[in-house]
Amino acid sequence: MHIRDFAKSRPDQAAVIMASTGETISYKELDERSNRVAQYFRKLGLKVGDHIAFLLENNNRFHELLWGAQRAGLYYTAISSRLSAEEAAYIVNDCGAQLFITSDYKRELARDILPHIPNTKTRLLMGGELDGYLSYEAEIGAMPSEPLLDECEGTDMLYSSGTTGKPKGVKPTEIGNPIGADDNLYNVLRGLYGFDDTVIYLSPAPLYHAAPLRYNMRVQRFGGTVVVMDHFDPEWYLQLVEKYQITHSQLVPTMFVRMLKLPEEVRLKYDVSSLKFAIHAAAPCPIEVKKQMFAWWGPILFEYYGGTEGNGYCSISPEEWLNHPGSVGKPVIGNLHIVDEDGTELPTGETGVIYYSDGKDFVYHNDPERTKESYNDKGWSTLGDVGRIDDDGFLYLTDRKSFMIISGGVNIYPQEVEDLLVTHPKVFDVAVFGIPNADFGEEVKAVIQPMDMKQAQNGLADELIQFCRDHISHIKCPKSIDFTEELPRHPTGKLYKRLLRDKYWEGHDSRII
Repeated sequence: MHIRDFAKSRPDQAAVIMASTGETISYKELDERSNRVAQYFRKLGLKVGDHIAFLLENNNRFHELLWGAQRAGLYYTAISSRLSAEEAAYIVNDCGAQLFITSDYKRELARDILPHIPNTKTRLLMGGELDGYLSYEAEIGAMPSEPLLDECEGTDMLYSSGTTGKPKGVKPTEIGNPIGADDNLYNVLRGLYGFDDTVIYLSPAPLYHAAPLRYNMRVQRFGGTVVVMDHFDPEWYLQLVEKYQITHSQLVPTMFVRMLKLPEEVRLKYDVSSLKFAIHAAAPCPIEVKKQMFAWWGPILFEYYGGTEGNGYCSISPEEWLNHPGSVGKPVIGNLHIVDEDGTELPTGETGVIYYSDGKDFVYHNDPERTKESYNDKGWSTLGDVGRIDDDGFLYLTDRKSFMIISGGVNIYPQEVEDLLVTHPKVFDVAVFGIPNADFGEEVKAVIQPMDMKQAQNGLADELIQFCRDHISHIKCPKSIDFTEELPRHPTGKLYKRLLRDKYWEGHDSRII
């Protein structure tokens, strides 16, 4: 269950293959590189339970950094490379990172973030030189490749945005376990998806996301091989499946849509018969899209529902889905409960907030209030999603209590965008929510009450969209803006966002696609 074991038993086997260059990193190399990283952490004085953060593209150093932190018993936070310097700095500061690592590929951000992270003791840059940073390669290369005498299991602490607009770190309560300690996700992947030492896993998504990061590391705990794409391209993905005889992969529904839109002669010229498990999550897959994928790839699509918090996990097999189309499965970690607004558990078939019991506990770092709000008086926890359970115990998602938007598998929280837009001098009030998008599931829509309705003309929508793009990640910005004389608010100030949102979802049975 650890790369150090495979460095001895199969030293020359590929642990990582970088799809864009063909570079192969063996288990022996990954073991030695990650030992040097772990040794460097100890040299800096980092102890078990201390914290590092990094913001990187998918590159050939990512895995050694993950494993170095993992075997040094650290909390490590992977930050989205799509964030602005200010957004990234908030996370670095909030998690209390003593070390920050980025790359020359993100050179502009690396420079801009410096004034915002004054308390970070050490900063490293991969692949180049920049004032304020030490060279990652020089610092790590000077360290010994032997394992730490006190090595133990660290863990990721990834950030999940909230309705307050500020992302919050999901902090696991356990750290410092013996190397190779029992692992829930490892057992799930073995039991549900046939993971073993023959897995050849194609990873098409950014490694800073929770699922790709955790699945990559679990593949290597089995002794399999990870093929890493630096970006997703639909035809390239199919080429790689054929080239490397991929057995397993994890995708999001947007990727299915993009592959299905390829010309048929392009789609069908690649041999994808090596694929045994195509695992998907992050957003519900439209029923018709999934049916088309079944017709093309066969009954190999396995769906799951979970979150960065890791408090529970539902899964559904192809056969189960065909009998329960639209479901995200039954719990394999934790037990499900559907609860109304008063906290009363609802009977089968009724819709309410989804809670897990008997799963994994979590806390939101530096936010005891939000942690408290995520648990009820029975100790059950929720991610804020809304759904129902059928007579056979299968879960269906119907809405998101927090109005979180999932666009192309990326979580976007409206409050952050609203908090920015309302600062614009021409904006009086604003509501942001998701509307249907055939390719990405949802897209960001803003409805704005301007200071003067006459200003709604003359390119104000374009001006406000650009204002957003100047301050936050482009993926969070509205794709379109509508204007209204007045937003529907209660005299107490409560915004009835659903009244706005529902008209854009007319004709859809679910508020999630």
